[in-house]
Amino acid sequence: MKPLSFILVGAGWRAMFYVRIAQRYPELFDLKYVLCRSAEKAERLRREYGVPATVSEADCEAAKPDFVVTAVSYDANFQAAVYWLEKGFAVLAETPAASRFEDLERLWEMHRNGARLMIAEQYTRYPLLAAGLRAVRQGLLGDPCMAELSLAHDYHGISLIRRMLDCGLDREQNRAAGLPDVRLRAERYEFPVLETDSRSGPVTSGRMLPRERVRVTMEFENGKVGFYDFNGVQYHTFIRARHINVQGTRGEWNDTLLRYADAEQKPVLRKLFPERMPEYAALDTPELKKLCEDWNPAVHMENWQDEYAIATLLLDMGELARSGKEGYPLAEGLEDAYLTLLFREAVSRPGETVKTEKRPWKTGKM
Repeated sequence: MKPLSFILVGAGWRAMFYVRIAQRYPELFDLKYVLCRSAEKAERLRREYGVPATVSEADCEAAKPDFVVTAVSYDANFQAAVYWLEKGFAVLAETPAASRFEDLERLWEMHRNGARLMIAEQYTRYPLLAAGLRAVRQGLLGDPCMAELSLAHDYHGISLIRRMLDCGLDREQNRAAGLPDVRLRAERYEFPVLETDSRSGPVTSGRMLPRERVRVTMEFENGKVGFYDFNGVQYHTFIRARHINVQGTRGEWNDTLLRYADAEQKPVLRKLFPERMPEYAALDTPELKKLCEDWNPAVHMENWQDEYAIATLLLDMGELARSGKEGYPLAEGLEDAYLTLLFREAVSRPGETVKTEKRPWKTGKM
């Protein structure tokens, strides 16, 4: 089968993940163009990374890609996705889908009229997190009723909490009732912390900076509760850990350990290991297999997990472009974006309760 072809709109830090993936898997992905805002940026990408870069939308259209990836700023992402959807292309849009409720409604209406859009939420596909989520879906924990997450911010944390509590549309009982309504309440704190790491590498200046910690309680109408707890320094630090705790009626997922009762009601203790999903076996490389085999049992979200997860989204886009099959249903992507809007409202009004209202994608039905 020939490689899936795509164009990439955007040339920032996030966009470069797609460039690296295309270069790592040339037999799977064909990056036709990176669409840049300036000729200088396009020239730098061609020179430094050897990628086809352009400022011409006509060049991108003429390449007839299988789909388009939009990886631009938060404020520009919605318009970029709509622009290419209206031209008839399938689109993979970076998170979140939009920053206004009416824009989310518009995307759902476009979807109902045949637009092919998927949101690039990758965290549920991290090999380590996928292993834990599989245990939840298999019922090893019984019915999950509480999730406490201190691992990812904003949209990513919300999406993970919903999945950890099994509040998605992939279960028949959830499809019948629709996505559950949610009440959110937030608190904000500020603590000083030593800078030790950054996107560009370790920091040894000894600088102490104030960092905000946000705690949000999410109460679902089905009785399940999620506790979001995050400090932005957790992404780049050697002195702050990340944590997961999901409790169900028959067991618990705690960081990298599963504790549950088996069919004979006997206790089981099992370690979680990164899971390479069989449906994405084409992404397996000797390096990836070795990383999984030599994995250090701690909650680390390394770049290799991020790039693997994004690559699975690209493979799913091929299926969406061909048949319309959704790897991450748009209804759920819009729900996560909607909850993110409410999350931010709650954070701006500490101690007050914010709750969901009527939305057209609630049942996922067209």
